[in-house]
Amino acid sequence: MLLAGALSACAGTGSSDSSDAVIAPVSVALSEVGGTTVTVQVGNAVNLTGDDETFADWTADIDDPDVVSFVAGRTDGTATFNPGLKALEEGDSDVTLTNSSTGQSVSFEVEVTAR
Repeated sequence: MLLAGALSACAGTGSSDSSDAVIAPVSVALSEVGGTTVTVQVGNAVNLTGDDETFADWTADIDDPDVVSFVAGRTDGTATFNPGLKALEEGDSDVTLTNSSTGQSVSFEVEVTAR
């Protein structure tokens, strides 16, 4: 099972201020995301799931790197991390993911909204 470690959220600090709360990443299946729009809040992440074998071979072409950045899948010896996207600022960006091992490619839009 792949973990979204670098992209996963943890519980809030106990503060009653909801702006301090950390929200769970948006998980989307690589096999289903093509042609869709993924909506995510600033500061949150998109966890790209469904590739248990070549998860570290995905790269991304991002039209607006000010809006969203790519986080490569990886293993660190004790855990496995899915590839993902980090929402940086409000806006829209087209994203094309390509897997260098399988040749698979998938394109979709990411809409980053205010937190």
